[in-house]
Amino acid sequence: MLGRPTLVRATGVVLDSLFGGDVSLVSGIFLIVALLLAFSFEFVNGFHDTANAVATVIYTNALPAWFAVIWSGCWNLIGVLLSAGTVAFGILALLPVELVLNVGSGAGFAMVFSLLISAIIWNVGTWYFGLPASSSHTLIGSIVGVGLANSVMSAGHTFGDGVNWGKVQDTLTALLVSPVVGFVCSALLLLLFKAGSVALMRWSAGKINSDALYREPDKSAPPTLWIRALLILTCTGVSFAHGSNDGQKGMGLVLLILIGVIPGTYALNLGLDNAAIAGIYSQSQAATTTLAKLEPAGSTAVPAADAATELNAFLKSANKVTPQTIPAVATENALITTALNGKSTLNDVPKADRKDLRSEIYLVSNAIAKLKKTKAIADPDAMKSLDTYHKALDKTTNFIPLWIKVAVAFALGLGTMIGWKRIVVTVGERIGKTHLTYAQGASAEIVAYATIQAADIYGLPVSTTHILSSGVAGTMFANRSGLQMATLRNIVLAWVLTLPVTVFLGSFLFAFGLRMVSAFGGH
Repeated sequence: MLGRPTLVRATGVVLDSLFGGDVSLVSGIFLIVALLLAFSFEFVNGFHDTANAVATVIYTNALPAWFAVIWSGCWNLIGVLLSAGTVAFGILALLPVELVLNVGSGAGFAMVFSLLISAIIWNVGTWYFGLPASSSHTLIGSIVGVGLANSVMSAGHTFGDGVNWGKVQDTLTALLVSPVVGFVCSALLLLLFKAGSVALMRWSAGKINSDALYREPDKSAPPTLWIRALLILTCTGVSFAHGSNDGQKGMGLVLLILIGVIPGTYALNLGLDNAAIAGIYSQSQAATTTLAKLEPAGSTAVPAADAATELNAFLKSANKVTPQTIPAVATENALITTALNGKSTLNDVPKADRKDLRSEIYLVSNAIAKLKKTKAIADPDAMKSLDTYHKALDKTTNFIPLWIKVAVAFALGLGTMIGWKRIVVTVGERIGKTHLTYAQGASAEIVAYATIQAADIYGLPVSTTHILSSGVAGTMFANRSGLQMATLRNIVLAWVLTLPVTVFLGSFLFAFGLRMVSAFGGH
């Protein structure tokens, strides 16, 4: 039997081999637990959102369940691999700035653990009762809860200033509008299908009959070949769109965890080439000149020790530009210029300096973005120049390694394989008073695909669950099939309760985590 010292040494060897000796034993254990939680969130996400993607092909017997899940998983993976990461970093923008910058601290780990655990608890609970609740709403509610608790428990904060309310508003607008789009557009598309079928039948003098599209599925046999092809195509589209949007939520959290514990490897995009780094260095010098012209008359330089504090305060949603804001951006930008001076690639930046450089880039880039959004800079040429610089800076920090994308897609697919049945039955049988027809399933999935892809372009997280289930309800309404009000009431209740419950869970668990950190002498 191994003694404790031997076990500790053995564990240290394993961590060294995994992370290159960059982490301590305690940090390595926290890292592994945090990553397991992040992948568990995506695994549970597979119960909900990915299960919706396969609901129609499984329910209509267009594909066997085992094949449908594997097929959907492959297209989820393709969607994840081809995603730009915009949604992932949109999610991270909801987090309190100081916790993002110090995610490797005790408070940072408390943040990650609390928001993931609260999201998992609610997702598993709603899945158990077969309710298509939103993993997107769940995660965002948890993040808001963490931000609120952080504002209460941190010195110098007012209630709510730890939450990026502007970004929350944009995100919630997308989450609330998308189900309405799903309902209305799916209903209209079904009616269009029906009108097209009638016109085609008249044109062909009855030789082309598509009545089979509007019948309930035969439980003992698959549909005809052309209907199977249509349903498989729509399932493929929704699976791809789901991977390109929902799959990104976990990717951003995994990367945040790795940045906090192994900044030397993950804080910066080490794959940028010489030309990209040379361009950013040149732009940082130009930004120095631009910022100097924009500084208010009579303002003084902000010391490096105070610049980060000034920009942290500015980036809180309620705060506006002060006479010290632009000088603080100039100070942080000067640190970026110094750090990149003489560097061909980001690999040339010493490992010990990479976390600080990421923090400086994060503050400057986000400050410029907020200056643009609030129209605080009147000179259009200066704003255009700084905006170009901000986009170039983002390339150094907004990246997702390939292995993270593959791992997230695998977790999503595995969750779907294990937990798909409850959601499939709800979507197929319990929303309308009649069972889902082929045309209704196709209409809902086409609209879901288009809506998710549009949201992905704008970097907005939306819920596949809400769009698809509301789309099915829309087709039932358009078809005059009737709606099962008890099921809809439960679904709407789950939707309404998701945010307040997860806000409470996130804030409670974060407060508990901070107490534990304080009790054990963390920071």
